[in-house]
Amino acid sequence: MLLFFTLGLLVHFVFFASIFDIYFTSPLVHGMTPRFTPLPPPAKRIVLFVADGLRADALYELDENGNSRAPFIRNIIMHKGSWGISHTHVPTESRPGHVALIAGFYEDVSAVAKGWKENPVEFDSLFNESKYTWSWGSPDILPMFAKGASGDHIYAYSYDAQREDFGAHDATKLDTWVFDNVKEFFHAARNNQSLFSKINEEKIVFFLHLLGIDTNGHAHRPSSREYKDNIKIVDDRVKEIVSMFKQFYGNDEKTTFIFTSDHGMTDWGSHGAGHPSETLTPLVTWGAGIKYPQKVSAQQFDDEFLKEWGLEQWKRSDVNQADIAPLMASLIGVPFPLNSVGTLPVDYLNNTDLFKAESMFTNAVQILEQFKVKMTQKKETTLPFLFTPFKLLSDSKQMDILRKARSFIRQGEYDEAISLCKELIHLALKGLSYYHTYDRFFLGTNVVIGFVGWTTYASLLIIKSHSNLTRHVSKEVKKPSHLLPCIFVAVGISVALFLLIQACPWTYYVYCLLPVPIWYAVLREFQVIQDLVVSLLTFPLSLIWYLLVFILGIEVLVLSFFYRCMLTAGLTAFAVWPFFTQLWIQAKITSMSWTFFCLFLAVFPLMPVVGREPDISLVMGAGLLVLLLSLLFMISLMKRKTSFGKEELLVQLLQMMNIVISMYVVYNTHSSLLRKQGLPLTNQIVSWATLASSLVVPLLSSPVLFQRLFSILLSLMSTYLLLSTGYEAFFPLVLSCLMFIWIYMEQETLQQSGVSSKQKLTNIHFSYSTDITQFRQLYLDDIRRAFFLVFFLVTAFFGTGNIASINSFDLASVYCFLTVFSPFMMGALMMWKILIPFVLVMCAFEAVQLTTQLSSKSLFLIVLIISDIMALQFFFLVKDYGSWLDIGTSISHYVIVMSMAIFLVFLNGLAQLLTTKKLNLCGKPKSHLI
Repeated sequence: MLLFFTLGLLVHFVFFASIFDIYFTSPLVHGMTPRFTPLPPPAKRIVLFVADGLRADALYELDENGNSRAPFIRNIIMHKGSWGISHTHVPTESRPGHVALIAGFYEDVSAVAKGWKENPVEFDSLFNESKYTWSWGSPDILPMFAKGASGDHIYAYSYDAQREDFGAHDATKLDTWVFDNVKEFFHAARNNQSLFSKINEEKIVFFLHLLGIDTNGHAHRPSSREYKDNIKIVDDRVKEIVSMFKQFYGNDEKTTFIFTSDHGMTDWGSHGAGHPSETLTPLVTWGAGIKYPQKVSAQQFDDEFLKEWGLEQWKRSDVNQADIAPLMASLIGVPFPLNSVGTLPVDYLNNTDLFKAESMFTNAVQILEQFKVKMTQKKETTLPFLFTPFKLLSDSKQMDILRKARSFIRQGEYDEAISLCKELIHLALKGLSYYHTYDRFFLGTNVVIGFVGWTTYASLLIIKSHSNLTRHVSKEVKKPSHLLPCIFVAVGISVALFLLIQACPWTYYVYCLLPVPIWYAVLREFQVIQDLVVSLLTFPLSLIWYLLVFILGIEVLVLSFFYRCMLTAGLTAFAVWPFFTQLWIQAKITSMSWTFFCLFLAVFPLMPVVGREPDISLVMGAGLLVLLLSLLFMISLMKRKTSFGKEELLVQLLQMMNIVISMYVVYNTHSSLLRKQGLPLTNQIVSWATLASSLVVPLLSSPVLFQRLFSILLSLMSTYLLLSTGYEAFFPLVLSCLMFIWIYMEQETLQQSGVSSKQKLTNIHFSYSTDITQFRQLYLDDIRRAFFLVFFLVTAFFGTGNIASINSFDLASVYCFLTVFSPFMMGALMMWKILIPFVLVMCAFEAVQLTTQLSSKSLFLIVLIISDIMALQFFFLVKDYGSWLDIGTSISHYVIVMSMAIFLVFLNGLAQLLTTKKLNLCGKPKSHLI
C-alpha cells in the first residue's frame, strides 16, 4: 500500500505539471533579425512615467467638486497630446505589466517562480535596443531589464527594498525619491562632460517607476485620501520634470513623454486578476511625434467612461498594453523589440503618412519573422506526413501581402498599406498561437488517458481490497497471461521511438509513456472487473439512486468553483440529511446541532469576499467567542473529572493567553497603521512567535480525542486571528464546531448500521499504535463520509473568498507579521491562512476514522477518486480562448483540485502528527486513565 501511495503521489505530480507544459510554456522564440523604420524618427529621447497600480478612472475622473486630481495631465489631454485606455492582460502584476510595456509581449506564468525578479528566459526590450537607458525606481522592477541586456548601456538607480513598507508613514516618499534623484542626476550632468554627452545622444530612454500609488492602494484602498493625494503629488512632480527636460534640452522639441500604468487595482486594494478596475490603465502621451488633441462630436465605445470623466469631446484612442513598446521604438527610431507582439497604434503618431506606413510595414515584418521561426522549429520536430501547416498564412500569401503593401507605399496609397499590414499582423499572431499550441491536443489526450486509467485502477483497488463486492462471486484464481505484458512493452517501445524520431522534449516521454503501465495495471485486474459486473447485477435499485446522488454531489462541488452559493446549497442539503434517516429519532440533540451549524456555515459563502471591507471589531468578537468557548470547555472537563491534570490545565491557560495576546496585537497593529506609525517591532516578534508555536503547543495537550482537537483549534485560532481582517475570523470557529458535531454524527450512523458497539467519545485516545484488526471493510456510508470530507475541504477553500482569483487576497491580512513588500513571504503567510481551516478538517477526519474503525488508506482512496473525477472535469474545462479572466480562472481551478489531491497526503501526515504525538512539559510521560 505504501508503494501504491508513492506511485499515486508521483502520478498526480505528473498530472499537475502537465497543465504548465500544455498551457504555460514560454511564447518566446529566438533567431529573428532586428527591424526598424528606415526613416528619420521624430524624437531623440523618450521619458516613460509608469505610475504603478494607477487605475484609469482614478486619473481621469473629476473629484466631488468637479476638479481634476491631476490637472497637469488633464491639461495635456485637452491641449497638447493624445490619450486613451491601455488594456492590460492577466496576471495584472507589476512584472508582466512592465514586460508588456517595455518588451511588447505578454509574459508566461513561469516568471512567478522567480518572484518576477529574475528573467526565466532572456528577452529583448526597448531598453536593450536603445543607445542608453537610465531608470529610477523599485528594486523589484528595474534589475530585470538590465539583466541579460547586450552591452553596458542600461543604468538603474533603486532605493532600498525596506522602503516598500505598506505600514510606512508616507508611501509617497517612494515617488518623491525618484523625482528628486532624476533632478539631481541632471544637475550633476551639467558638471560631468562624459555624462552630458551621453544624455545628449539620440535613441535614449529615461524610465521613472513610481511605486507610491500602488503601495498606498494596498495599504489604504484606492478610494482613500492617501491614494488620491498621491496622484496629485505625482501630477505636480511630473509637471516639474517636464519643465526641467525642456530647460535642459533648450526646448529642442525632440522629447516624447509617455505616462501610463502597469496595472490597476480593485476597490479593496488588490490586483492580479481580470476585473476591469485592474485591467484598465491610463495612457497619456505628448511631445515629439505625438498627435495633438482632436475634438470630436461623438465617439463609439461600449462603456460610459467618456461622459463620467467629462472627456467626450477629446478623441480617445485605446490600445493593448503591448502596443506601447512598438510605439516608443518607432518614435526614437530603434529596432522593434524582437519578441514584441504589439501593433503600432498609428493614431498616436503625428508624422507623415509615409512614416506611418513604413513603421507599420516594419512592425508587420518583425512579427512575421517570429511566425516563420516558430513554424520552422515545429516543422523540424514533426514527421513530414504528420505536419499540418497554418493554412491561413502560407508562404505564397505572406509574399503576396508583403508585395502588395510595398506596392501601395510606392504608389502613395498609405491607408491601404497600413490596412494590409494590420491584416498580416493579425494572421501572423494567429499563426504564432497556432504553433505555440500545436501539441496541445496530443499532450492533452495522453494526460486524459492516463487520468482515466489511474481513476479506474484506484476504483478497482478499493473494490478488490477494501470491500465485499466481489468476495463471493469467483473463487477461481487464473494464472496471469504472458501475452499482456508483451503487448504493453511493445506499445511503450513504439511510443518512445515515435517521440525520439520527432526530437520531443523529455516531458513528452513522461506524459505519453505514463498511461502504458497504468492501463497494464488496470487490465491485470480483468477478473475483478468481471466479478464486479456480475455482482452489480444482483444489487438492488437503491444502489443506482445512491450513485446518482453521489455524482450529483460531485457536480455541485464542481459548480461551487464558479458559484460560491453552491456551497450554501450543499450545506443546506447536509442540514436536512438527519431528517431522512433514523438519526433524528436516535439522537435529536446531535441532529439539531448538526442542522444549526450546517446552516450557520452556509452563510459564509454568501458573504462578500474577504478583505473588501475590513472590520477589526469582528476579529475582536471572534477572539472573545473563542475565549468563552474555552472557558466552558475547561469547566465541563473539570466537572466530568476526566484526565484533566495540572499539565493540561496549564496548556489550555497558555493557549487562552495566546488568544488574548493575538487580539491585542491585531488591535494595536491596526491602530498603529492608522496613525501611520508602521508595524511595532514587539507586535511583529509576538506574531512570528505565535505562528512558530502553533504547531507545537497542541502536542503538549492530552491525546484524549476532544481535548486534543480543541487544543489544535485554540492554537491555530491564535494564528488565524493575526491573519484576519474581518468576518472570516469566525469561519474556522464555526467550521470546527461543525466538525465536532460530525464526529458525533458519524458514531451514531455507525451504531445505526450495526457495524460495532458505541464507544464513549470522551474515552477515545488518539494513538499511533492503532490495532489493524479493528479495521473493517468499506460500506456505502463510507463513500458519503469521504464525500463529506471533500465538500468540507472545498468549503474551507472557498468559504470566505474565491482563492482561484488572485485579487481575492488582501495584503492587509499579513500586516501583523510584516509590512515591507516581500512577495514570497506574504504569499506563504496567506497560503497558511487558507490551510488552517484545511488542517482543522483533516484533524476532525482523523477522529472520524478512529471512531468509525476504518482504515485511513481505504477512505483516502475514495477521496482521491472524488478529487480526480473533479480534476478531470476541470481539465476539459480549461480554456485558451475568451477573456483573460476566463482563461486564468479555468486553469487555476484545475491547479487547485490537483493541489488538493497532492496536499491531502501531506496534510494527512500533519493531522496525524498533531493528533497523535505527545510532548511532556516535565520530561516524564504521564499516564492517563480512560
